[in-house]
Amino acid sequence: MPDAEMTALLRAVLDEVCAGQISSETATRERVAARLSDLIRSGRCSVEELKRAGREAVTRAPTMWPREDSSPKE
Repeated sequence: MPDAEMTALLRAVLDEVCAGQISSETATRERVAARLSDLIRSGRCSVEELKRAGREAVTRAPTMWPREDSSPKE
């Protein structure tokens, strides 16, 4: 895809994925945009892959704490 088409596709996916976000929540849009950019660089650029990755970026907010196993330890 030419650059203009890819840019338009990324913008459309970003807008669709972030449609339910508060407009002042720029960190979410930045996180989604970064994830989409990573996916494009890796050579995967189908619309469905981009949408799936964008939705995952919205729902999986980053944390500064390492994730631990949630099962109880004995």
